[in-house]
Amino acid sequence: MNTRLLTGLLVFIMGMLHSDAGAQSQFSGWLASFNTIKTGKKTSIHSDVQLRSSDQLKNMQTLLIRSGLNVHLNKKWTVTAGYAFTYNRRTVNDIIGYAPEHRIWEQVIYSHKIKMFPVLHRLRVEQRFIGQATVQNNQLETDGYGYANRLRYFIRNIIPLKTQKTFAKGIFAALQEEVFINFGSGQYTNGEPFDQNRLYLAIGYRVNASFDLEAGYMNQYINGKNDAFTNNHIALIAGYLRL
Repeated sequence: MNTRLLTGLLVFIMGMLHSDAGAQSQFSGWLASFNTIKTGKKTSIHSDVQLRSSDQLKNMQTLLIRSGLNVHLNKKWTVTAGYAFTYNRRTVNDIIGYAPEHRIWEQVIYSHKIKMFPVLHRLRVEQRFIGQATVQNNQLETDGYGYANRLRYFIRNIIPLKTQKTFAKGIFAALQEEVFINFGSGQYTNGEPFDQNRLYLAIGYRVNASFDLEAGYMNQYINGKNDAFTNNHIALIAGYLRL
């Protein structure tokens, strides 16, 4: 096994063991589709759609729809701005329903290789308009929006499991990490800078230069209000389309 992959797996396992301490555990499933469609020599459209379940796969927890315009400055640097909509399952006074969140987001991506292994760094800033859920006529309704800011840093490494000069087809391992940081007023978040961390390991298959399919495990460590931590164990299936 490649030594970098072995090191990544060790760090991954240690992170999971550490994150379990003192946290409420749950299990969920996510389905995701990530798409990049070229619109010109220097531009493309980003879109992704995600469905996330609640604990034990009982209900839909979140629907996320996100789009953006990419500007490719060169082979290594890409900047993007876009909009995202999420629909989140909420419980208020034992009444269950869904509340929306609107996001404006900007990001910069830096891509490079370590030997033959692609590495992607992403720094994203989100301006969040979080729907405030209240109970009216025994139903959950949205009563205005609260504003919050969030910074996200993401790193992803793809490791082909068969040596190739250019990775065009075959099985690969993917290892990624993302940390979420709140900044500005914490009135509508958990009131603390640390929001959550996502650690992910997957096995995938590159069908061709345009499409990858992967399945893996994500450990989502969420910092709630009043030190209420949640350790979410996620089975994730994702497709990556590049046209």
